[in-house]
Amino acid sequence: MQDWLNKSAVSQGRAIERGALCPLALTEAYLAQIATDPLRDRIYSAVTEKRALLEAMTARDRARDGVRRGPLDGVALSWKDLFDSAGTPTAAGSDLLAGRIPLRDAQVLRVARQAGTICLGKTHMTEFAYSGLGVNPVTATPPCVNDHGAAPGGSSSGAAASVAFGLAALGVGSDTGGSVRIPAAWNDLVGLKTTHGRLPLEGVVPLARRFDTVGPLARSVEDCAAFLATLEGRVPPDLRGATLTGRRFLVLDGVPFDGIRTEPARAFEDAADRMAHAGATLTRAKLPVVEEVLALSAIIYTPEAWAEWRDLIETRPEAVFPPILARFRSGAEHSAADYSAAWASLDGLRKRYLAQVAGYDAVLLPTAPNMPPNTERLLADEAYYTTENLLTLRNTRIANMLGLCALTLPTNTPSAGISLMVGPMEEDRLLRLGVAAESVVRG
Repeated sequence: MQDWLNKSAVSQGRAIERGALCPLALTEAYLAQIATDPLRDRIYSAVTEKRALLEAMTARDRARDGVRRGPLDGVALSWKDLFDSAGTPTAAGSDLLAGRIPLRDAQVLRVARQAGTICLGKTHMTEFAYSGLGVNPVTATPPCVNDHGAAPGGSSSGAAASVAFGLAALGVGSDTGGSVRIPAAWNDLVGLKTTHGRLPLEGVVPLARRFDTVGPLARSVEDCAAFLATLEGRVPPDLRGATLTGRRFLVLDGVPFDGIRTEPARAFEDAADRMAHAGATLTRAKLPVVEEVLALSAIIYTPEAWAEWRDLIETRPEAVFPPILARFRSGAEHSAADYSAAWASLDGLRKRYLAQVAGYDAVLLPTAPNMPPNTERLLADEAYYTTENLLTLRNTRIANMLGLCALTLPTNTPSAGISLMVGPMEEDRLLRLGVAAESVVRG
């Protein structure tokens, strides 16, 4: 049974379907592994053992009776600590929300439960999801799979760690500026940033409501496809026969490569070369519209986050990690007129961008321009924390600002990912491209 803990979610589902794997035995194995793992308390904020076992028993019965509800029925997932779960603390990584116990599940968790998935528990995260580094001295900082002393990526840090360390088959996270893709990349996973509005946010603790999205962190593109289809109550897209031959990609030069560190730069170029050798055509170009979009991000993001949480934060600001507090308070520096004008500009820039990339199947860029920095240094040096955080989120924020969906894939360099971006609501097409590229970029 132990070997199954590091298998993909879909492969577990297939084994359950053919009677080779029992959902209850699988869940019990995950719970036993969590209970004995020395990193458990750095990954899970709460383990819902009783709930998981009850859900697994019913999944076992459905499998036995031949009435499974979908490809992930009986598969065990972890949930980021901003998804409401009935009777379980949900504090979004903040002491300010300590003791908050929802009465009902978030809508996406309810749908996932109805589809037969098992809820193992809640995973640690950055306070209020407001950092790409994954460091949280208030609750816990999960480990990075490649260096336990390095930042794991955030804000869905525990979600990534739960999968990377074999403590869940798939982690459910959220992405407002890169919070699925950064921890996925730094922990050698696949991460899907869905289009804003595609999956419901009812019962999800917000950060910036016009950017918040729900997305999976998983071992394969196929897992991500199955998760999205499960939450939408449909059959997963057919990924068979996907190929890079004849596909056209735009490598987004310029800003995504500014200040890029040696390892992610080499990893990206190697992955891009592998895609070209597999039959893809790659064109490199700078798009000034991207620089214009990123220039608006602080005017748009920070006021939204500040408006959401200022009243609570100012009741006890000393409870918030200082760099997070400073980032929240910077939202007060922008006027309502600036915010409104920025959104008007952004709407036009989004249209310009889509017109400029219309001839390509997807846009490619490094997921993050840096590698996981040392956690102790981040905690000791606030200026370093701030510059690394902004650099970490720069490339991923492009997709959020432009309203796109995006996918990060692991490369053959640990903790370095390559990202594909396509237009809004084009997740199924993105997933087919992703599955075609998945094995190619890792070699």
